[in-house]
This record gives sequence, structure tokens and C-alpha cells, in this order.
Amino acid sequence: MIKNIIFDFGGVLINLDYQRTYNAFKKLGIEDIKAAFSPLSQQALFDKLEKGQIEPEHFFEELRKISSISMEDQQIINAWNAMLLDFPIERIELLRKLKKDYRLFLLSNTNIVHYDEYFSNLQKEHQSNIFEDLFEKIYFSHQLGLRKPEPAIFKLVLEENGLLAEETLFIDDVKSNIEPASALGIKTLHLTSEKDLFSKLKGIINNSSVL
Repeated sequence: MIKNIIFDFGGVLINLDYQRTYNAFKKLGIEDIKAAFSPLSQQALFDKLEKGQIEPEHFFEELRKISSISMEDQQIINAWNAMLLDFPIERIELLRKLKKDYRLFLLSNTNIVHYDEYFSNLQKEHQSNIFEDLFEKIYFSHQLGLRKPEPAIFKLVLEENGLLAEETLFIDDVKSNIEPASALGIKTLHLTSEKDLFSKLKGIINNSSVL
């Protein structure tokens, strides 16, 4: 019986388009940003940003050093945030329905630059902290000093909230993040398309009437 659902954010709830960021950096003169950062792998600099181990200013400076290109901080911010798209209303409504029957949690690999952008946009759009409205607790990698697929981050969510792994479903769009959760006994759903969220959830959760 599923009692708890842990959602990834980017690529599951909020739409992303990495190509927009690749294109934006290319316009700034960085041809190979995809080699350094992608949904499947990334260099240590990006890991450090996602774990809150470096400040954005350090990240910007390192990008300038690596690329040997002079870029303003705001140019880097704009390019880096270009991948962030919308949080469709139908997914928000889905979460509101699920919240009536399940304990919902958010577990996201993110960074302070992205966080500031989508948090500000969502606040303006909904006039409230939409994260607090939808989730019992929120876990962002840059605030924890941990990131998926490190097993410790999954253990943290389970232990802090008294969750049993076998009663918990974790949903992510990156397969390498799914594997350690599954190894801990958590039920998992690898989402290969945001459009599959409704149909795939319906086949897994107990109370499919909410869908």
C-alpha cells in the first residue's frame, strides 16, 4: 500500500528545456556547455553548486575561467535559467488531489540560482508559497549539502518523516536517481515523459479515483 509519494521537481512537475540553456550559452560563446552539464551527468563545479558548497559568484567566476569568455553575472544567470519553463496547472491540481490521501514530499537536485528564479515566479503567479501548499516537506539539494543519487538523501527523507520504504513511491525522470531509492526498498517510477505522469501514477497508487 502506497502511503507516501516523493516527487522530483524538474522534468516531473516543472517543465524543463535544457536545449534553451545550451543555446543561450552558445550565444555567449560557450560552445560545449552540454559536455559539462546535462540531465545525465555534470562536472564537479555543477555538483558543488547543487550541494550549496559554492556561492553563485564563485560559480560564475569559474565558468568565466573555464570558458575564457568575459560574461556579466546577469548574462550567466539568464542563460542558466533559460531551461526553466512552466509548472502546469493540471499538475498542481493533481498534487492537491493526491494530498487528500497521501503524504507528499518534494526532493529536488537544484541550486540557488534556479531556486531564486522559480520560487519568485511561482510566488508572483500564485500569491503564496506553492511548495508549502502542496507538500508536507521540501528537500532541495543546495540546502542539504546532499544530492541524488546519493543514498543518504533518500535515507534522510525516510528517517526524518518516519516513512517506511515499502509504503513510499519515488518519482524521478533520471534513471540513475531511481536506482539507489529502489535499492533502499522504495517503490519507484522512472518518468520518461512529463505527459506520462497521470497514466503511470494511475497504475501504481491505491486510490486511482483521485486521477
